[in-house]
Amino acid sequence: MGRHFEVRAKAMEATAKKKSAIYMRASKEIYIAAKQGTPDPDSNLALRSAIDKYKSQGVPKDVIERAIKKVAGGEQEAYIAGRYEFFGPGGSYIVVDSLTDNPNRALVEIKTTIVRKGGHMASVLYNFEEKGLFVFTGKNEQEVEEALILNDVDVTEVTEEDGEISVLVAPHDFSKARDILQEIGVNDFIVSEIKLIPNDYITLDGEDLEKFKTLIDLLEELQDVQNIFHNVKL
Repeated sequence: MGRHFEVRAKAMEATAKKKSAIYMRASKEIYIAAKQGTPDPDSNLALRSAIDKYKSQGVPKDVIERAIKKVAGGEQEAYIAGRYEFFGPGGSYIVVDSLTDNPNRALVEIKTTIVRKGGHMASVLYNFEEKGLFVFTGKNEQEVEEALILNDVDVTEVTEEDGEISVLVAPHDFSKARDILQEIGVNDFIVSEIKLIPNDYITLDGEDLEKFKTLIDLLEELQDVQNIFHNVKL
């Protein structure tokens, strides 16, 4: 059937793996948020935030509802969180968060994937800062910034590019900022989550860039990987 068919089949397989991994991440994160509070997003802010996060990534409603129903039905699943820090291709910094029922498996798979692409474990977390990030359209930068500041939200930055507004706030004000944004008419978020933001970004090119992109793709396919943070401008 030829080379074209093989390439297309591999691309479809990779896409399916990524989709499956996203659904798994959503299920675990939503389950934990519901378990730690209540299975009602109207009264559980962490659950509401997790639902919004994965809706923006295209996770279907039935995947979200199944995760919540596990808690409501009394099902017990135990997940352990982990965080791993690495130097990656081209001097990049990578932080990988895991959520797993098997920490040894998570460590081995994540470390093996990194090392095979030329990376190694190292302390890089000091190059990042935790922030609440919102990305959305339909508003202007000044209106958003004024609404947040007038309501005493600890705002780090509000920027606008190509019609998209990006807002960075202190993590402790994440829920407050989200409520205020909704009050001024922001109903659909492209991004709504607490993330590690690098202090500075780097640009890669050539072989380093290809290695880095391949590495991120491989990490995203791993069943125990929950979040990936890095300092590469893509």
